[in-house]
Amino acid sequence: MRIRVLGQSVPVSIAVIALVEGALSFLAVYAAALIRFPAALAAPQRLERELGPLWPGAVLLSAVVVACMLAFGLYSARQRAQSAGILVRVLAALTVASCIVAAAFYVIPSLRLTRDIAALAVILAGCGLLASRLLLVRYVDENMFKRQVLVYGAGAGAAAIASLRRSADRRAFALVGFIQPPGEARAVPVDRVLEPAGDLSGLCDRLSVTEVVVAMDDRRNGFPIRELLDCRLAGIEVTELLTFLERETGRVRIDVLNPSWMIFGQGFRRDPLRLFSSRALDLLASLALLPFALPVMLLTVVAIKLEDGWRAPAVYTQARVGLGGHIFRVIKFRSMREDAETHGAQWAQRHDPRTTRVGAVIRKLRIDELPQIINVLRGQMSFVGPRPERPEFVAQLSEKIPYYAQRQCVRPGLTGWAQLCYHYGSSEQDALEKLQYDLFYIKNNSLLFDLTILVQTAEVVLLGKGAR
Repeated sequence: MRIRVLGQSVPVSIAVIALVEGALSFLAVYAAALIRFPAALAAPQRLERELGPLWPGAVLLSAVVVACMLAFGLYSARQRAQSAGILVRVLAALTVASCIVAAAFYVIPSLRLTRDIAALAVILAGCGLLASRLLLVRYVDENMFKRQVLVYGAGAGAAAIASLRRSADRRAFALVGFIQPPGEARAVPVDRVLEPAGDLSGLCDRLSVTEVVVAMDDRRNGFPIRELLDCRLAGIEVTELLTFLERETGRVRIDVLNPSWMIFGQGFRRDPLRLFSSRALDLLASLALLPFALPVMLLTVVAIKLEDGWRAPAVYTQARVGLGGHIFRVIKFRSMREDAETHGAQWAQRHDPRTTRVGAVIRKLRIDELPQIINVLRGQMSFVGPRPERPEFVAQLSEKIPYYAQRQCVRPGLTGWAQLCYHYGSSEQDALEKLQYDLFYIKNNSLLFDLTILVQTAEVVLLGKGAR
């Protein structure tokens, strides 16, 4: 099951985990205070007199811990790390959270806890988080939170669901089976096709189905309006195929996409409030990052000069396609040889021989993109959005990939949903895959979604995922 949180669809299982772990972090502050002052067990009001109100610091610690857990991918439905990876991420999240909380206590003294209580609270919160994760893995049945899904259809559309192989795409639902409509060619495994004994709502009741996905290839003949209406009135969710795939996979499947879904469906917000919040986030994030980025940028310039000579350029500009198809010059640190494109524009490749030694490092850490903060301040880019592509590639891909031009209806970004979910694109097939994630972002873009992407980008940068 899923719930809506500030306009975003969140699996109930993840929401419950975040709520439990936030509560554990909150209670860790009070537990630390009681361990430090055990006499307060007999007179709780004494604790308030000695230390003042604890709840503001507890709320701060809880919020920061949950945000850092999110940043390190621990609330991602696509998390595939094993126990050791989860342990490393939890410890890293707690380390970062401790630094943020310490800085907040320094800036806002009214929230401050004593050092011993704060340190003990972080230790207790860490123990609680590790224990919750261990109990979750060992004793909680992951099927407990899954929706039981019945697919009405057995053709090519239904096969798109049957072909979902990644565990991340199937984590939130369990497939009960398929109903083959009369006259529809079967494209799903025959052993998954169910015989509709009786009415559809009765079958759903017998199989404990909670959602019916309509995936008919041709709806002009024999569309079961009455049966689906009975299911809806019985409390069973009825979902269209493309909406289901979008929700479960985090991308818009182009192979089953039709223009009417984009025109009449929800999302694709471009109202003035959304535009204002996007621009405000760009300016605030740029100005906040700039003081930390400047020393790194200065060291990068020195490193490039040391490798290639003091006359070699450290920064270069390159034409990219921006909002509405307008061309702008993106600013980047040079990570390749000066003669890297004497034969014209080329895709970047894994272990690209044109990359310099310093370039390999700064590309891995995404430092080469730091000068693009200037593009963001100029309004040519956003912090979050589709990756800006070169005009040569855009012209080529727009001819071959449907809906590719639609990614230009928002500003390109330093980071984005596609960059988080898919590796660096270096071919037309990669561009097609990334476009599906870009369309998902464009459809569902919101301030909360942007903040979520920014926070999760921290893990990509720290672990060097996806960079080339």
